[in-house]
Amino acid sequence: MTDNTNLRTGGQILVDQLRIHGADTIFCVPGESYLASLDALYDARDDIRLIVCRQEGGAAYMAEAYGKLTGRPGICFVTRGPGATNASLGIHTAHQDSTPLILLVGQ
Repeated sequence: MTDNTNLRTGGQILVDQLRIHGADTIFCVPGESYLASLDALYDARDDIRLIVCRQEGGAAYMAEAYGKLTGRPGICFVTRGPGATNASLGIHTAHQDSTPLILLVGQ
């Protein structure tokens, strides 16, 4: 019989790694394509502040500003398809300005 007490979801593994690497703020528009990560972010709410945005472009620009102001990567979660498309201008801005930014697109 297998011991399931130490099993983690992919979302928990991802959030644990972000925490280990010093992430303290994440910007997102909640979506069904990364619910496991959202659940893990809720569990990590004492360590990682989740800023919920209304539009993915705004979330990407907030993450870009965070990266520009702190020198640490801004982290942004968006949904697939239109969510990723809406975030693309913020990603372009970060690329043009050499701003550290991580975009995670749910699938």
